[in-house]
Amino acid sequence: MEKIDRRDPSRLLSRQVSGARYFFLNLAPSRREPLTLAIGGREHCNPDYAVRRREFPFYVLEYVLSGQGTLRLDGRRHALRPGVVFASAPTMACEIETDPGDPMVKYFLGLAGSGVAARLRRCGVAPGRARQLAAHAEVTSVLEDLVREGQRSGALARRICATLFELLLLKIEDSATLAPHASEPAREAFLRCKALIDADALRLNSLEEIAAAAGVEASSVCRWFRRYQGSSPYQYLLRRKMNLAAEYLVEQGGLVKEAAQRVGFADPYHFSRAFKAVHGVAPLALLHYRPGGK
Repeated sequence: MEKIDRRDPSRLLSRQVSGARYFFLNLAPSRREPLTLAIGGREHCNPDYAVRRREFPFYVLEYVLSGQGTLRLDGRRHALRPGVVFASAPTMACEIETDPGDPMVKYFLGLAGSGVAARLRRCGVAPGRARQLAAHAEVTSVLEDLVREGQRSGALARRICATLFELLLLKIEDSATLAPHASEPAREAFLRCKALIDADALRLNSLEEIAAAAGVEASSVCRWFRRYQGSSPYQYLLRRKMNLAAEYLVEQGGLVKEAAQRVGFADPYHFSRAFKAVHGVAPLALLHYRPGGK
């Protein structure tokens, strides 16, 4: 592979995004390495987001966190929605468009090395393929860790990210065993509801809203979550909200009441109690973890 500094750096990243978080680990990887994680990040697509590339310096692995879109990969069309992961090769035609009415939030990882294609095939996402994952929340959690660690500049950043990336691939591979079979309609319905909460936690506020969004009875949602998750759907929703609130406080700072409103709590005191019940600390404690925080 050519050294990345011989190319136009602007080709690596889209300008049709906002609130992006990127990391750069190795933009000139050695040809001797079997697999190198070079670049990655999380992007909030603007309504006009559209990518049409015929070549790229790296293999790319992408994962949709929320929103809708379309993908044309090596001539085949795929629908993009929460939980879809896909991969492309450096010389593979790839076209991505977001739904302007429901813009996507997605992660991407740029990979290099002689063993990339084989490793992607082994986890079930060969270049040119897209698939829907079952373990949506677990994969998202690893990707968030990967972006956070990738943005750090410590001496061990590359090794930590390499470990997290291997965990990500194992999670993707493992999700194949979680995929519902035709004889398991209840599990399929549970996974749909779980993915809905993962994608729309900021908007959803109650069991009734979850059930209405999924088009099922509230009692059925409770039964599925108790059976497959070991918790109530509201407990799962609350933890997802508090994780998003923690992310907001660490990254953006601001007032606790702003974080509360962001995740659907009108009463900041109720929010603080819920936050502490989930994370074990008050929301204000997270401000000490902000970059430059005291």
